[in-house]
Amino acid sequence: MVCTTARRALVGISLLGLTMPSLAVAQEGQAGAQSATAQQDHSTPRQRIELKDGWQFNLVGPYGEQGEFAAPEASEWETVSVPHTWNRVGYYLSDPETHINTPENIEKTQGVGYYFTRFEAPELSDGERVFLEFDAVSRTAEVWLNGQYLGGHRNPFGRFRLDATDLIRPGAANELYVKADNTQPAEGNSTADVLPMTGDFFVRGGIYRPVTLVVTEPVHFDMLDHGGPGVYAATTSLSDNAAEIALNGRVTNSSASQAPVTVVASLRDASGAQLASWQDDVVIPAGETLEVEGALKVTSPRLWDGLNDPYLHTLSFELRAADGTVLDTVDQSFGIRQMELDPERGFLLNGRPYRLLGAGFHQDTEATDWAVSPEQVDESLRILLDMGANSIRLAHYQHGTPVHDLADRYGIVLWDEIGLVTAWTNARDQVEAPEGIVENARQQLRDLVHQNYNHASVAVWGIANEVDFGPGRPDFLGRPPEEVADPMPLLNNLAALSRELDPRRAVVLANCCEDRGMEDVPVVAEAVDAVGANRYFGWYYGQPNQLGAHLDDLRKKHPDIPVSVSEYGAGGAPNMHTDDPLGGPIDMAGRTQPEEFLTWYHEENWRQMADRDYLWGVWLWNAFDFGTTVRAEGDAQDINTKGIITYDRDIRKDAFYFYRANWSDEPTVHVQGRRYVDRAYPVTDVRVNSNAPSTTLIVNGAQLDTKSDCDQNVCVWSDVTLSTGENNIVARGNFDGDPVEDAIVWQVDEEQANAFRIDSGAVVAANAEVQFGSDDFFVGGSAGSTDQRGGRGRQAVFAEIAGTDRRDIVSSFRQGDFSYRIPAKAGRYQVTLTFVELDQPAGARVFNVAANGETVLSSYDIAQRAGGTLKTVTETFDVVAQNGGIDLTFSPTAGQALVSAIEIVPQS
Repeated sequence: MVCTTARRALVGISLLGLTMPSLAVAQEGQAGAQSATAQQDHSTPRQRIELKDGWQFNLVGPYGEQGEFAAPEASEWETVSVPHTWNRVGYYLSDPETHINTPENIEKTQGVGYYFTRFEAPELSDGERVFLEFDAVSRTAEVWLNGQYLGGHRNPFGRFRLDATDLIRPGAANELYVKADNTQPAEGNSTADVLPMTGDFFVRGGIYRPVTLVVTEPVHFDMLDHGGPGVYAATTSLSDNAAEIALNGRVTNSSASQAPVTVVASLRDASGAQLASWQDDVVIPAGETLEVEGALKVTSPRLWDGLNDPYLHTLSFELRAADGTVLDTVDQSFGIRQMELDPERGFLLNGRPYRLLGAGFHQDTEATDWAVSPEQVDESLRILLDMGANSIRLAHYQHGTPVHDLADRYGIVLWDEIGLVTAWTNARDQVEAPEGIVENARQQLRDLVHQNYNHASVAVWGIANEVDFGPGRPDFLGRPPEEVADPMPLLNNLAALSRELDPRRAVVLANCCEDRGMEDVPVVAEAVDAVGANRYFGWYYGQPNQLGAHLDDLRKKHPDIPVSVSEYGAGGAPNMHTDDPLGGPIDMAGRTQPEEFLTWYHEENWRQMADRDYLWGVWLWNAFDFGTTVRAEGDAQDINTKGIITYDRDIRKDAFYFYRANWSDEPTVHVQGRRYVDRAYPVTDVRVNSNAPSTTLIVNGAQLDTKSDCDQNVCVWSDVTLSTGENNIVARGNFDGDPVEDAIVWQVDEEQANAFRIDSGAVVAANAEVQFGSDDFFVGGSAGSTDQRGGRGRQAVFAEIAGTDRRDIVSSFRQGDFSYRIPAKAGRYQVTLTFVELDQPAGARVFNVAANGETVLSSYDIAQRAGGTLKTVTETFDVVAQNGGIDLTFSPTAGQALVSAIEIVPQS
């Protein structure tokens, strides 16, 4: 308990009526004020002091029903560094010793956390101003300085600044409290109007981006302009020989008298040489902010040209007093470029088609969750650059300064967007967006545009993601409303604001559902300049080969609206494998998500988009696995496994190399299946991603044939025989005489040598006392199961099957009119077929089974033979394999043929 005296010591700090613990208690046993190192740039009078170390933190959690709060004990305060988040979300179930996140260290609390620090403020002179700059606090922030409320912010993703001049203690210790609140929005609560309302990602809490104390002269470029730099520039015209750059600056005079100043802007190249300049003399009235405008003309400009040449100039804005004294300087990296969207030609960079290829990107990592460092952001971007990406969709909210600075430097084109995701109301009967939510969306858009306007990399402003579900919104995103509000008034509002803030960048959104066969879907594409389609053909619905025609239809329907694919993807666990990605059903909401299916999915979806040049961009979903709290899928808990790189950035899944071979000019040779080491079958296809003119496969030292012009740069060697024990697989790409190799090792156990044990109807083989492979070598038929799948909160229902100790193996089946063509070596084999009748009575399902053309089971009736349903029956016979292997044919005469498991074992 906190003593009464201690509570009285901090009279005046009251958070919504809740008394905060005293400084003495919060700091008991801790060092005094954190040492603040000034980051003085001698070219400008500004002083920046980062408040990084020595913070105290306490996670209070949600309030009680009456809003009561008991001040925590001193021992409950934890010393942290900022950036910091109290949340840690998502962990892998496999190999826990290799991962940072575990069930024991996960923290998903949503509620209130308090931060405290003591810092030494510099001495001030001549009316200098002091601002506290927070790059982001989530969801909301309330700030107290030296016992007095300073201000707050209600955007979880944007920078904000507070003028602390009147409360700061110059040259002395100062006490700073920050209340961060990431309560899940609900009608009537503390974050009811703070977007996002819902979404397939978790909104963390904390001061998760840097905090800085900034000291300026009384006359300065506006520090309170929605977190922006106060100075702005845009390329307004561009030709082969000249460029014109529009300038805008906001100058604030905090002094008591008017200030005559000269505003100077100059453009310098990378060597520091000045290319153009502009200046204007203005008088700033006392206590006011004045907006100034100008222009620069540059001859023979070197352009910012994406990955080809991401050339950056330095644009300097300077304020000079009448006597020439420099009052303030703001430097901005600036790329001279023009970007356009065309419904026929796609994305145009500097007047020429430049197709955007990349991935969606969430800001969290397993190492630090949302509190990522610039170095971690750089690592992520370098991985995507290595894949061949030239663009990133920053989803589903405003990202920080580091990713924008790095994108400028690397030449990566960005899609920026606000946190309007899926829902824009928080009561089940609301049919219009509440005023508070509308204003919050507008605030997030203002912050986004002001803070990122000068970045050459930013191409478009996104105002929404998937607000067009209509009544079909998935339950896992929160219970759908009783009344579906019309999103168009809000979208039109935001689109108009975006065009007002920045008329040169296109307004875009990502939709999910138009023309997908869903009822009452609003056509939100009509609210914006260009659209992104989030489409999951082959995962949540349909087949990949339907995507192309669907996109063509959208283009015809909206001939004047440029179309892109802003999301497509599938789950993939890198430690879960299949011998045939089409061998059985995938759990889109459950555990069965093998890596090979993810690879197949991306291959087949890219096939639909590769030659559709009208698409102004293609962004797969997602770059990296990321934390969420609505999923229990693949080999992970609370992780969306659609990333083509793992959460920890350690594993680049096979799909990554598919894109590298197709998108990058860097020599790429990659053997798929390197993590599927213990092979189920002695014969397999070998698939290699290669962009080499010719590629050779070498297996156990023996060179197989050389392939060139491989479909989608995927070279396939069929029916490759493996040896018992270790198998060394080497793919060698020949790049103009310079070979590039990739080598992996597969293992075949003695039990698997020349044997084929097939878990029919299963895309991932179940466990048994001997290794089975997933369904493979089949022609025709369809997969089924005796079980009912779970996922999305539904419990799986497992059938009770009598007469077997391999329940999981025989619970799946292949049925229909089908055959198996087994690439067995010549010799004699024993074949064992296992059958389980699901629900048909005797006489309803009758079929013949032939081996190499000879009938081995005639007019076979599982229910009759087994004596009912859900009872196991097996049949065994011998067959001689010739050079063509073994053909097993299942031909129905009534109903559909069916088999649950096949075992083919060589006879000694």
